[in-house]
Amino acid sequence: MATRKTSAKDRPSYRCTECGWTTAKWLGRCPECQAWGTVEEFGGAPAVRTTAPGRVTTAALPIGQVDGKQATARTTGVPELDRVLGGGLVPGAVVLLAGEPGVGKSTLLLDVAAKAASAAHRTLYVTGEESASQVRLRADRIGALDEDLYLAAETDLSAVLGHLDSVKPSLLILDSVQTVASPEIDGAPGGMAQVREVAGALIRASKERGMSTLLVGHVTKDGAIAGPRLLEHLVDVVLHFEGDRHARLRLVRGVKNRYGTTDEVGCFELHDEGITGLADPSGLFLTRRAEPVPGTCLTVTLEGRRPLVAEVQALTVDSQIPSPRRTTSGLETSRVSMMLAVLEQRGRISALGKRDIYSATVGGVKLSEPAADLAVALALASAASDTPLPKNLVAIGEVGLAGEVRRVTGVQRRLSEAARLGFTHALVPTDPGKIPDGMRVMEVADVGQALSVLPKRVRREAPREEEVRR
Repeated sequence: MATRKTSAKDRPSYRCTECGWTTAKWLGRCPECQAWGTVEEFGGAPAVRTTAPGRVTTAALPIGQVDGKQATARTTGVPELDRVLGGGLVPGAVVLLAGEPGVGKSTLLLDVAAKAASAAHRTLYVTGEESASQVRLRADRIGALDEDLYLAAETDLSAVLGHLDSVKPSLLILDSVQTVASPEIDGAPGGMAQVREVAGALIRASKERGMSTLLVGHVTKDGAIAGPRLLEHLVDVVLHFEGDRHARLRLVRGVKNRYGTTDEVGCFELHDEGITGLADPSGLFLTRRAEPVPGTCLTVTLEGRRPLVAEVQALTVDSQIPSPRRTTSGLETSRVSMMLAVLEQRGRISALGKRDIYSATVGGVKLSEPAADLAVALALASAASDTPLPKNLVAIGEVGLAGEVRRVTGVQRRLSEAARLGFTHALVPTDPGKIPDGMRVMEVADVGQALSVLPKRVRREAPREEEVRR
């Protein structure tokens, strides 16, 4: 009796659950997205299935007749968080807040829970990482107590859904999604299958009840959200909570938002009594002095659409080793090295190559946009010549390798913020647009023109032999 050969359609295939890459053999690591343990078997001899039309739950309506009031945002009571969310929490929306351990995620959400409860919105706070008594101690410390705030310590998905039936909250906070597991799904809590099941169940419950949900997510050592990428696709809003644990400043950035823009940033200050929003955080990034100090320069950076005045500091000292040190804090080392090269070659400053260079920002702010190049260059030049820059001066502009000062976005918004804080002079690229009242602006085309603001010009290199002969 002849046996039928296995066709290609009958052979099993393997597919990555993260990116969808397919292969004929099983692999422990997906070569496409580099994720481990995501390649699963599928296919074989698939059964032909068809789906019959079912009963319609809600009739289709012309888009103009759909009631948009049901998706109106409700304030959280925290203005800085409302700024990032686009006005507040939408009923039925699911928000994922991710951040490093100890950055203040639980403190922020407990404060949000208390403010929502005080506004007559019944809130359920479910903790899977701490006991109920530990959360109560934090609530006492930050003053987050209210009769409409319910607290439960659960790690079982069915128990969490049971609390939803009994409490019937309008806001659910789960800390965190990686600690809750379903007994119906194999795998440890925090695994891909468990995270997918827990998130899917809570999203369905939120949409059915019109309940807003805030989920806390862990991050990997690279800063990415832990778990399957599908989690970020399922939720409505993804927020990143950032900050240096040694500084008071915390930033909430929107990565995904189905109900608003993602170019807003919320600023918070973390202290012993809890966390508070900062409507005007520029004061954290400045050092108030009676007289200017050499090696300091102010700039205006944009965090999303919000302008923030920040201070750049530089220090140069004689080096005791053959290879001088280059140390940065809050600045990109590569861009500082570029500014040193531009100052030495285009600005003819000879005192930088053989000296130790230290550069930093004030208040823990991180300056990564090119608009801070001019401020970094002036701070380095001021430190090299030991002469301070004029008082109440801000510098804005990107510096190229040819020494030219390039235009940057939002110059008018940056100048308006500097004028509001009392600064009267600014160095900007050419054609800055409308200038605020009371602000004196000097347009500079290259680094040489910018260095002219120093009271005493920095020492230049000796003329080359060819130039002397000419």
